[in-house]
Amino acid sequence: MAIRGVASSRDREDMTLEEFKEWLKQFDADGDGRISRNELREALRRRGGWFTTLRSGRALRQADKNNSGFLDDSEIENLVAFAQKDLGMKVST
Repeated sequence: MAIRGVASSRDREDMTLEEFKEWLKQFDADGDGRISRNELREALRRRGGWFTTLRSGRALRQADKNNSGFLDDSEIENLVAFAQKDLGMKVST
């Protein structure tokens, strides 16, 4: 994921959809099975991202199709599409 414009060796690795879900699950701080904007911001921050508050908000708005304010399992593929297009992540579905 080339958030900073410079990809590390880890960033060049493709993730499967299941690996992406597992990576994201570690940021579900309250264990409710959903990802909040703050949890998503932390995930982006840990990947070395810049402007994580802005990017997490944009990601949530685009991926959260039911407007609940959270991302659940049914919306993960929407988040993957955002991550691939806007964050440069490589996720194979």
